[in-house]
Amino acid sequence: MRLGLVGLGRMGANMAERLRRAGHEVVGYDRRPGSGDVDSLEALVDALGPTPRVVWSMVPAGDATEETVTALGGLLDPGDVVVDGGNSNFRDSIRRAGWLAGRDIGWVDAGTSGGVWGLEAGYALMVGGDEGSVRTVWPVLEALSPGDGRGLAHVGPAGAGHFTKMVHNGVEYGMMQSFAEGYALLGASELGIDVPAALGSWQHGSVVRSWLLDLLVAAVAEDPGLATVAPVAADSGEGRWTVQEAVRLGVAAPAISASLFARFVSQDDDDVAMRAIAALRHQFGGHAVERADGTTAPPGPSGAAGATGATGAAGATGATGPSDVSGSSGATGSSAPSSSTGASGPTGSSGATGATGATGATGPSGASGASGATGTSGSAGPSGSTGPGPS
Repeated sequence: MRLGLVGLGRMGANMAERLRRAGHEVVGYDRRPGSGDVDSLEALVDALGPTPRVVWSMVPAGDATEETVTALGGLLDPGDVVVDGGNSNFRDSIRRAGWLAGRDIGWVDAGTSGGVWGLEAGYALMVGGDEGSVRTVWPVLEALSPGDGRGLAHVGPAGAGHFTKMVHNGVEYGMMQSFAEGYALLGASELGIDVPAALGSWQHGSVVRSWLLDLLVAAVAEDPGLATVAPVAADSGEGRWTVQEAVRLGVAAPAISASLFARFVSQDDDDVAMRAIAALRHQFGGHAVERADGTTAPPGPSGAAGATGATGAAGATGATGPSDVSGSSGATGSSAPSSSTGASGPTGSSGATGATGATGATGPSGASGASGATGTSGSAGPSGSTGPGPS
């Protein structure tokens, strides 16, 4: 199918390429001159042809997303669909869905995880929206996902996708903090532990083996002791949103909360754990890293060889789609992606045979953004967005 993609940064450009490889036609737009196929949102919408048209936004959360959605609301027609694949606050997504619904324009919030590795490995997609809108974009979602029903689910109505991604990132904070603290403890021991070897032993057979561990091993191999990395790791927004929701809902989240607060602490040059977290963010998300000498490492992974991967997991069940879209069969557990220098990821050993995936469960029938306020007529967009989040 043909779709428009707004925002051709690290993830947006890779997503456009993955979609083209799958046979979809992508019309890209980026506000940086010469970066896209067209030079304006108006030209992008015109290039998409007749309704239903799909426009996927991959711009930073906050004002940039607000401006993009507002502009699209004035350019698209009833029956078209807007997809937000950025890390927007779920409350903003509910409100935007309601505003677009007043114009009979569909909405999908697609929580997207995969970072700079998604081009080859695929993206995990947590999707919110009404069944009709999700059904319209389902072929695109399947092409972006790892495939065979893995890593893709319609999790609920408008806002549910970004809520799920928020919690995902909160869990990510906690996992990174634990690995970073373990790394620091190994290095602090008086026993002279071979830290890279110790971490490597965790990659096979251990209950803590994971892709984050593989990336930590790779980071330490590239920069022994992480000596060139400053102990600075940004709080990008979703961690604190997760903690705020935990407080509001009365859910105890001590590990996630502590990992968030650790990033607020003024760090000294000897904070090994925060160096490890900064290195991990650079590895999986291509986030810029502040170096110990005061310079900034450019976004994107350094291109060193991937670490040895953990044992492949069992085949997953079919992706949960809208009510009349059957989930794909679960994939047979396969080898983790082969690692080549600067390529797409760690080498994994063969996984166990996966069970047959179940038929996709019925997606919820929530209407588009029921709790969002209706925008005013004309070109006015939905009222103010929650503060900026990560891109």
